[in-house]
Amino acid sequence: MRVLVVEDEPDVAEALAWGLAAEGYVVDVAGNGVDGLWKAAESPHDVIVLDVMLPGMDGYQVCRTLRERGIWTPILMLTALDEDLDHAEGLDSGADDYLPKPFSYPVLLAHLRSLTRRALGARPAVLTAAGLALDPAARTVTRHGRPLELTTREVSVLEYLLRAAGRVVSKTELLEHCWDVHFDGDPAAVEVLVHRLRRKIEAPDAGGESIVETVRGQGYVIREQP
Repeated sequence: MRVLVVEDEPDVAEALAWGLAAEGYVVDVAGNGVDGLWKAAESPHDVIVLDVMLPGMDGYQVCRTLRERGIWTPILMLTALDEDLDHAEGLDSGADDYLPKPFSYPVLLAHLRSLTRRALGARPAVLTAAGLALDPAARTVTRHGRPLELTTREVSVLEYLLRAAGRVVSKTELLEHCWDVHFDGDPAAVEVLVHRLRRKIEAPDAGGESIVETVRGQGYVIREQP
């Protein structure tokens, strides 16, 4: 999952970027409202963490402008202001959720998981397919109850495919959402990772059945269970 953090306090932005990356998110950072608006409009993100008090444009203006342009990426607003009117203004400007500072990091992660579930439609807290279970909160994967050892990137790709179950996901889409923005964009990297992922989740001792299907010339799909 790719998240954009728009935060002008360098220490806060760095801490959020480091913590979210450790949880498997691909993180872009902007230090002011103008840059945040540009990055949100130019690159696809699964969720935006948007501070209110920003130089250039405040968070309300950024949020309102994105919605006016038809960009509906879920937005979690962060602010040191905790008055009811500030909360209302954030939601009225188009934000999906609101979290006052200071906040608990586990609570922030829970808000982000909730927003991504909502954005992709009704989804359970644990993602499943053919005996496979991925818990986004714990970042754990099991197959028929047996724990599987996956890398952070493998978990991110598997989570994205599970959340898109029934829809073919292209290599380009996986690169945009599961790789760092500075990656050179070679689709071969996706092929290598998916091949490695399949060996782990479809191995005989993990269950054996095929889960990730290749659609030639289009990408990959996990079929929804009947």
